[in-house]
Amino acid sequence: MDIIFIHELRIEVTIGVHPWERQIRQTLSLDLELGADIRQAAATDRLDDTLNYQAVAQRVGEFAATSTFRLVETLGERIAELLQQEFAALWLRLTLGKPGAVRGAREVGIIIERGCRD
Repeated sequence: MDIIFIHELRIEVTIGVHPWERQIRQTLSLDLELGADIRQAAATDRLDDTLNYQAVAQRVGEFAATSTFRLVETLGERIAELLQQEFAALWLRLTLGKPGAVRGAREVGIIIERGCRD
């Protein structure tokens, strides 16, 4: 299996459990790895034959911008579902980080892995 990745995608969201967090936008960091077979794209050199990471990044950003989840876990799970449904990702690994959420830690977050990796 080949992997197409996006690292350190910044997404602006309303997220958090504290009342003050519901009043602001916060920047989360997203890393994605998506299982794909890139042989056809490599042979044809055509964007239509691969997973378009620009389209993935744009869709995830649009989705996140309109979300109002309280938990990073919920947002991460919904993004994983979206990627499987809209981009037919057979396997994915998603890391979603919330910088500055815990004093003394640069970032906290989750890692979700879905699907079968050959």
